[in-house]
Amino acid sequence: MSFHTVTTHRLLHLCITVIGLLTTVFAQESVAGDRPAAHLQEHQITIDATRLVPMSWWQVPGVTPSIWNSDPESLDAPKTSERRDLSLRPGKYKFISFTFDFPFTVGMNGAIDYSPALDQCVQGRGTKTLVVLCKRTYPHGGQPDPYYDQKSNNG
Repeated sequence: MSFHTVTTHRLLHLCITVIGLLTTVFAQESVAGDRPAAHLQEHQITIDATRLVPMSWWQVPGVTPSIWNSDPESLDAPKTSERRDLSLRPGKYKFISFTFDFPFTVGMNGAIDYSPALDQCVQGRGTKTLVVLCKRTYPHGGQPDPYYDQKSNNG
């Protein structure tokens, strides 16, 4: 075979190999692209503060409207008289009312977590429903809670 023929065959073989690899990569990306990465997956989380009496408002900053508007008649923030479903990605959040606030997390599987020190006033750990039972909490035992010493999501 001549040098030209050998070079042409090698080039053709290289082109077929590259096309095959690209086809495989794009096919896999198409299948994987049908669902977002776990940290981008939104989960339907229900916030239930209906046990708080009298009725008031609450917020999850960056997700729901603020409670700090001055006119209660035009306040768009969720009311404690209704359950609210929120689409939340895994990460750290904060429930805020006028008298009580606390951090909570949504895990990769959509499960809620919060400090065990809140167990008398908050329910729903390990589920997708956060139930707020108390208008305010008081420190119990005075010991620091290791839950609040966790590292941020970015390290």
